Amino acid sequence: MECFTSYLIKSFKHDGHLHRMWLENWLVPESALDESHSKESMMVLINCQTKIVEADGKEWVSRIPGVSFFIPKQWFNIVALLEEHGIRYYCNVASPPYVNGRVITYIDYDLDVIRLSNGHISVVDQDEYERHKLDYHYSDVVDAKVKSGLSSLLRRIERKEAPFQDELVLYYYRLWKDRPGNSEVMR
Repeated sequence: MECFTSYLIKSFKHDGHLHRMWLENWLVPESALDESHSKESMMVLINCQTKIVEADGKEWVSRIPGVSFFIPKQWFNIVALLEEHGIRYYCNVASPPYVNGRVITYIDYDLDVIRLSNGHISVVDQDEYERHKLDYHYSDVVDAKVKSGLSSLLRRIERKEAPFQDELVLYYYRLWKDRPGNSEVMR
């Protein structure tokens, strides 16, 4: 089996300033991806107890394991959070991912969709999006892509399309956790 490779994930705001960084994320080898994920060239990354650095320099460590999904050309990304009571999906409406070496970057456009383990869906931070749309002067093209990305994301969630499949999220996490030579501290 191929090795898991460590990646850095960086989130920026539209004006170019850093929003947040996740310092250690492990890419699931392509050979281990489910066919539905391979078909869309998804990048699937695992993190657990990784250091996160905020724009103001504040650092903290994630407590909940996460499985992140980046899909080329899609204006959103998805993080499945493995909580005690089930999987919560935290979805960022964002620019498509840009990969340079072992660094994944994207622009965060504030709008988030949260799907709780009980299936409840909510769209949050709409006021922040409207404020930043004015502050950062989003073009009509960006505004249209963000709204289209939000619609596409909501359709995927409602149809339970990839990657909104709990069993695959758990499969990727177990594969990473049980890999040979894993010395990560686990809960």
